[in-house]
Amino acid sequence: MSSTPDSPNPISKLSDVRAKTAFSVKEALKKYAERISINKRGYKQEKYRISTIARTFIGKRQLSEVTSVDVANYRDMRLNTIARNTNRPVSPNTVRLELALLSDLFNIGIIEWGACTDNPVSRIRKPKLPPGRDRRITWGEERRILRAASKHRNTELYSIILLAIETAMRQGEILNLLWENVDLRTRIAHLPMTKNGTKRDIPLSLRAVDALTRLGLKPNGPVFNYTSDGFKSAWRLLVRRLGITDLHFHDLRHEAISRLFELGTLDMMEVATISGHKSMQMLKRYTHLKASNLVAKIDGKKALLRSKRVIAQAVVPYPALIVSDADAIQLRFIDFEHLAVDGVDVDDVTARARDLLLRELVTLLRDSKKAPLPTAPVDYDDGAHIVLVHPL
Repeated sequence: MSSTPDSPNPISKLSDVRAKTAFSVKEALKKYAERISINKRGYKQEKYRISTIARTFIGKRQLSEVTSVDVANYRDMRLNTIARNTNRPVSPNTVRLELALLSDLFNIGIIEWGACTDNPVSRIRKPKLPPGRDRRITWGEERRILRAASKHRNTELYSIILLAIETAMRQGEILNLLWENVDLRTRIAHLPMTKNGTKRDIPLSLRAVDALTRLGLKPNGPVFNYTSDGFKSAWRLLVRRLGITDLHFHDLRHEAISRLFELGTLDMMEVATISGHKSMQMLKRYTHLKASNLVAKIDGKKALLRSKRVIAQAVVPYPALIVSDADAIQLRFIDFEHLAVDGVDVDDVTARARDLLLRELVTLLRDSKKAPLPTAPVDYDDGAHIVLVHPL
C-alpha cells in the first residue's frame, strides 16, 4: 500500500528528529554544563574539564559519530600531554575523570536527548591509577612551615595549616568554616555540607582550639577570609620559599589521618567518622603509618597513652573576664568563681592566672573530680572583655 501525499512518512519524521538533535561534542558539552554540571558540587572543576575536552579534536566530532577509536586516541593524547601548571604529564586520574565525564555525556545523549545510540567510552581501557601518595610531612618540615606561617602578614595562614594537620579537614571545608558552627565549649566543629554531600562533626584537639582562638572569637560569620585560589597561591609560595619539594596541601590531610591511626585509640570506623570517608578502601589509601610510632603499641605502653589522653582532656583553655581601670587590673575566671588575680600589668596578671588555672585543674584531676566544661564566651557591656586562658 503506497502512502498518500497527505500521510506522514515515518522514516522522514525520524530523520527530522535526528537532524534536530544532532550536534557536535562541543555543543553537547555546553548543553551538559548548563543543565547537568551546574547542579553538582564540583561544578567549578567539571567546567574546567569540559573546556579542556571541547578544545581537542574530539570536540569537533558529531556526538553520534564518535567511535571507541576516537576516545582511545583522546585518552592516549591526554596521557602524553604536559600540563601547563605542573610542567609534568597529565596524571592518569585526571584522564579517568575526563573519560567519566564523557561517558556520562554519552549516556545522557542516548537516554534524554536522543542525540546518539552508543557510548563508545564504555568499551575502552581506562588508565590505571598509580599507587596512592605516601608523602608524609616530616617533623622538621612541619616546624619550619608553621614558624614561617606564624610570621606571615595574613595571620589566617598559620591557623589554616594547623587545622589541616590536627583535624584532617579538606581545604574547602576549612575555608568554608563558620563561627556559628564552631563550639569551643564542647570542642566540636560542625560541617553542614561536605564533598560527599553529607554533614560531619569534627572533634577539635587542643592545638586546633588554639588555632581558632588566636584569630579572635566572633559570634558568627566566616572564620577565614581566604578564597580558594588565594590560599593555594599563598601555600605554593610558602613551601617554595622554604625549599620544600613535593608537598601538597592535601598531604596534610593524609598526615592527619595517619596520625589518628597511630594514636592506637581509634578504630577504622571512628577515623572514617572524623575524616568523612565512606569507602574503607579509599581510607586505606590515605594511611601510611610510621613504624616508629607503632613501637609503643608493641611494647604495651597503652596505659601511658591513656594517661596522656586523660591529662590532655582535662587541661583545656577557660574563658576569663578582664576588668581594668586607671590603677588596677583584675582577671577572674567565669567557671571558677574563687579564682581571680589582681595586678597592674596585664602580662603579669595573665601569667599568674595561667599558673592558678593549671594548679586548680591538676588538683581536680588528683582528687578524681571532674572539671566544669568551659562556658561559651559572651559579650559584656560593663567595660569587661573576655579572654581565653590556656593553663599551658
